[in-house]
Amino acid sequence: MEKQLGKYILPNTLAMVGTSCYVLADTFFISVANGTDGITALNLVLPVYSLLFALGSMIGVGSATRYALGRSTGAEDASEYFSNSFWCTLLVSSIFVGCGIWFPEQILTLLGADPGILQTGLAYTRIVLCFAPFFMLNYTFTAFVRNDHAPNLVMTATLVSGIFNILFDFIFMFPMGMGMTGAALATGISPIISISVCLLHFLSPSNTLVFSKKWPSLRKLISACNLGISALVGELSGGVTTMLFNYILLGLAGNVAVAAYGVIANMALVATALLNGVSLGLQPVASAVHGQMDEVAQQRLYRQALRIGFCIIGILVGLTLLFSDGLIAMFNSSGSQQLADYASVGLKIYFLGYLIACVNIIRSGFYSAVGKGVLSSVIALSRGGVVTIVLMAFLLSRIWGMTGVWLAFPVSEGLTWLLTMVITRYSAAKRG
Repeated sequence: MEKQLGKYILPNTLAMVGTSCYVLADTFFISVANGTDGITALNLVLPVYSLLFALGSMIGVGSATRYALGRSTGAEDASEYFSNSFWCTLLVSSIFVGCGIWFPEQILTLLGADPGILQTGLAYTRIVLCFAPFFMLNYTFTAFVRNDHAPNLVMTATLVSGIFNILFDFIFMFPMGMGMTGAALATGISPIISISVCLLHFLSPSNTLVFSKKWPSLRKLISACNLGISALVGELSGGVTTMLFNYILLGLAGNVAVAAYGVIANMALVATALLNGVSLGLQPVASAVHGQMDEVAQQRLYRQALRIGFCIIGILVGLTLLFSDGLIAMFNSSGSQQLADYASVGLKIYFLGYLIACVNIIRSGFYSAVGKGVLSSVIALSRGGVVTIVLMAFLLSRIWGMTGVWLAFPVSEGLTWLLTMVITRYSAAKRG
């Protein structure tokens, strides 16, 4: 069982890192081409990415979890969750396409852009919104193919799309001279590459996924979203944090502070992706064991996933603390000393929070995988909701300024961990 868990976690972790490369590659090349203004514009758009990824993962991962649970218990309608996820995601994503066509300027202004940043980031915002269906559908295809016993194909799909993004970011932005428009196009095409590779699974004799001829079901969507809230908040919390921090930092120190946070936020995408990869890798195995009603095996899987998560994040945090100045310099092509000073302090404080976030993310994903949607949602909402990160950011920034902003993430994760302990002990006492 533990060996099977490793076979799922490794490819899923690599796949999630590949997904994080979408924005990370943009950050690097945009910092070279457009300097501080480019990073600021990109950081203001990050909440848009987070919302797209969050809704896509809630529907896709939640539906795939329902599919896995239903298949393990012999439910007749389990196969219908795939097509239901596809059509519901397509409908939701069409709203973003409309916003990209008609309201990109208003959205970027709402996110805090001044006239200069608006001019820099408008085309990028429009293109990202218009490619929303592909960003969101990518979660449906990767989640279902992963749950249909093909995690290595998902890893291949995501890594190939990530490599494409990096390569064509460079080609579009520099040899072709397309600037941020080129970066947006490369990023928008990348999930199409991933989906195309995942479609190869449908040619495999082991494929069990089929399109149902039934109309999309609201009941199935709600049922899936109940288990997908953990995935939703896992993605959305980053966007909420980014948008909130942007507003606070603009008031404290202006665009340079936002650019500094842009560097931190994009590195944080990798840390979050690694933990989400462990959580997603745990999901198919835990769901299958849950169907067998083996509580001891479920707990053993959970503890093993935690050990793997701590090893991964411990190494990442250690490397970040040791090489923070070099990492920041990669995204500081303009050589701004102010940006470097802000980011150096922030990166070290912010990343310590991932030692606690490791437990919160994996536990929330585990509860979702075994059908405990309410418990999973409570933990996930605490991580990304007003009670923790929003409250802490406003309160601590009033006391310690920018240092307080950086502290908000580890403090909020600590509060969520305490809440998790209370919930776990209460649940155990209630069962006893």
